[in-house]
Amino acid sequence: MFKLKAAAVVATLLVISIMLVGLVAMLGGSAAAVGCGERGSPGIEPGGEGKPQRPGEGMKQAQIANAGIIDGVAKDGGLSGRATLIALMTAMQESTLLNLDYGDRDSVGLFQQRPVAGWGTPEQIMQPKYAAKMFFFGGDDGDPPGLTDIHGWQTMKLGAAAQAVQRSAYPHLYDQHEQYAREIADLAGIDLNRRGIGGDTPGGPASGQPGGGPGDSGKNCNDSGGKPGNPGDAFHDGNAGWPAEVKNPRSTRDAIAWARQEARTGGKDWYRMCLAFTAVVYGWSHSGVGYAIDHYKEMPAGMKHDKDRNPPPGALMYWDTGQRAGHVAVYLGDGQIASNDILRPGYIDVVPATDIESKWGATYLGWAPPYFPKGG
Repeated sequence: MFKLKAAAVVATLLVISIMLVGLVAMLGGSAAAVGCGERGSPGIEPGGEGKPQRPGEGMKQAQIANAGIIDGVAKDGGLSGRATLIALMTAMQESTLLNLDYGDRDSVGLFQQRPVAGWGTPEQIMQPKYAAKMFFFGGDDGDPPGLTDIHGWQTMKLGAAAQAVQRSAYPHLYDQHEQYAREIADLAGIDLNRRGIGGDTPGGPASGQPGGGPGDSGKNCNDSGGKPGNPGDAFHDGNAGWPAEVKNPRSTRDAIAWARQEARTGGKDWYRMCLAFTAVVYGWSHSGVGYAIDHYKEMPAGMKHDKDRNPPPGALMYWDTGQRAGHVAVYLGDGQIASNDILRPGYIDVVPATDIESKWGATYLGWAPPYFPKGG
């Protein structure tokens, strides 16, 4: 009987030992390999940089270096500059783009990923390359989900895409970091307009588009490849260059920046003056045409994109409001427009392009390049 009991104890201890070894392997201990660099399990690279960083002297150089690592992971995965921008905005909010070894509860690293949520061990997450791979590609079978696991991430708002991955209690905070993320990317030599999975980045106050943006390419507008949509469908960024005859005092990039600035700081100057606003955005004092709907009707046929819901940033978008004037707004990219009167009568606000349909009941006519042949 004593021998039988002893054997049972030994067998129990053996089972426990096997379970402990398996647990250590799952936690990334030395008992097993943690991963080979594939999707969801990039592992820790020997000699990889995992040193904790702190705000203070040299902070900006650390941010630039971390941005380069994040972008390198995106490029290796065939992702676009848009994906890099989303990641930079996320890391800026979560860690000020520094490799922190502390955070809320067990959060650590650039993206403040939590081991308890399945992002990896603390040692793994403290490796910037690992953390970036997990942010972009997530865990095995999409648990936890990375950016590329989020349906529609390529076209949703930048901050919304970040929130879909992070699931933060403060979802509205990511968008505020776009401009600084673009500045860091520029200092790091990152091309945020790089093509890849996820398409091009939307135009913005520092979009990085050379010269005058889309308007300088000389392509014909009909090369956009956009397709008509249904009322209420989302507007996506197209890829069309302006015809050679489209020449304005202000470049496309600068026009978008000016429109955003007017929305932030402008006064009550634009009540029922949508067409005048679009002309001023592009550096003209007036459009030379009385009504927005006439401006679209007089647009050369080769420049009009009837019902197409894929305008490029900087395009003019037109609606039939059921009244004589109609409405026109400047498309800023990422589904947003700068429009007067939609939120505050007389003021310019940045709103979803779909608001003109949903709030005013207007009919979307189409888009055209910022062409003001009668402007002055």
